[in-house]
Amino acid sequence: MPYLDNTQYHAHIRGMNLLSLLIGLITLPAALLAFLPFLGWMYWLIVPVALVGLVLGLLSSHTTGRWLNLAVVLVGLVRLWMGFGII
Repeated sequence: MPYLDNTQYHAHIRGMNLLSLLIGLITLPAALLAFLPFLGWMYWLIVPVALVGLVLGLLSSHTTGRWLNLAVVLVGLVRLWMGFGII
């Protein structure tokens, strides 16, 4: 990997947060829709995508995308637990 100067490094870090935030903004409405009865199975698709966003947020020094994806993952896991993974 080539050496990155300070401005390139910070641009890379901001890009990770922006990508994480974008993933969170896509999964959040899907998670709200899946909260309806009989749509809980959608969380099997939403949680892994939000986990990818969470990992990208962890690579960033900013926390916005990280917290958004963490909230989606936690809500998804609780909803899967409440609906026994299918309801």
